[in-house]
Amino acid sequence: MDEKMQILFMQTRLIRLAAEKWNTTIVKTNIVFEKYNIFQFIEECFGVFHMEGDEAVFDDIEVLLANKGVDIHAEIS
Repeated sequence: MDEKMQILFMQTRLIRLAAEKWNTTIVKTNIVFEKYNIFQFIEECFGVFHMEGDEAVFDDIEVLLANKGVDIHAEIS
């Protein structure tokens, strides 16, 4: 499997994980991921992320959002 496909699979797994953790829909999670460039973040950091588990990458996403001042509960409601 080439790297672009691996990135796509990681993005898919992480959007599902985020929706589950945030107790919301994939549609709302997708809006947050697009608004705050999370898909791009995953792609840019894939070199490191592919060696970590999805939970660790999800933690990095939450840190990034917190550093941007994002209130995830307000975003998904």
